[in-house]
Amino acid sequence: MAIKKLVSGEWLADFYLGGRGSRRIRKSFATKGEAVAYESYTRSEAENKPWIKEKEDRRKLSELIKLWDSLHGQSLKAVKSRKAKLDIVCKGLGDPIASQLTAKDWAHYRDQRLQGKISNGYHDDESKWKVKPITVNREQNYLAAVFNELKRLGEWSLPNPLEGVRTFREDEKEMSWLTLKQITELLDGCELYGKPDLKMICKVCLATGARWTEAETLTRSQLSPNKLSFFKTKGGKNRTVPIPQWLYDELKERQGRMFKPCYQDFKKMLATTTIQLIEGQKTHVLRHTFASHFMMNGGNILVLQRILGHANIRETMKYAHFAPDHLEEAAALNPLTSLMSTN
Repeated sequence: MAIKKLVSGEWLADFYLGGRGSRRIRKSFATKGEAVAYESYTRSEAENKPWIKEKEDRRKLSELIKLWDSLHGQSLKAVKSRKAKLDIVCKGLGDPIASQLTAKDWAHYRDQRLQGKISNGYHDDESKWKVKPITVNREQNYLAAVFNELKRLGEWSLPNPLEGVRTFREDEKEMSWLTLKQITELLDGCELYGKPDLKMICKVCLATGARWTEAETLTRSQLSPNKLSFFKTKGGKNRTVPIPQWLYDELKERQGRMFKPCYQDFKKMLATTTIQLIEGQKTHVLRHTFASHFMMNGGNILVLQRILGHANIRETMKYAHFAPDHLEEAAALNPLTSLMSTN
């Protein structure tokens, strides 16, 4: 089996790249010379790219996602939402044979997503299907991670089809934070709303930079003299933050789970104030407010990173411009300052 002449007069190149059980190649040509050249070229390519020799992988993308979920995904904190997003991507791509997925397929998929021509999996209304670049960037990162992880586990030997595909550039988000006057208005609004836990959760967030869920789910065991400890955080790392004496005194008499859930109450209370936040931001403004005032009051960016529990300093650097001396040389060293001082 290699090169043979067919009844039709064509020449068939029929061979296994790495012996029986490996990938089989069959292709016909008009002349024997073409068939021989094709076999020689294909074998040469297989030597440089060993995965080509392997038996063709016919698993569908959905099978790989399921395998990833079983072997790795289930250990992730947000596994349900991650798996749901991967299923949306898989359906949008048409659940192709994974080994045949290409960068071109992905480029066309995300273009259709941006135009709102592919279901987002959550709405029947097609007018709500259009997504922003940040969404397709996350989807690309999630799908690429599936192939990378399966490769690490020895379950995928082919190249990652998304390797080398650049994500869209994302503009830095505008960030809401509260002035001292607005903080007073917010706390007064909580008082008038009539739910004591609402005001206390806001105080915890403003005093520690905690996320709303971290503060809302606090238990008495997480409180020690002048300190609060946060466990099972978004970043997966425990952290302990010092708190002022007045906050410790207000919390120390609480037992068990300190607060009743009131996230929805925060949104309703906010609507009774004059505070206007950027679209998409609600309780997270409290964390931004802590970090912004921390830097404005001369705090250290590395200390802030540890308080907020950021794994990467780049996440924390978005608050650097609040420091009193941030880029202050711009005022002293610009050419007009020199010119004005001589007049």
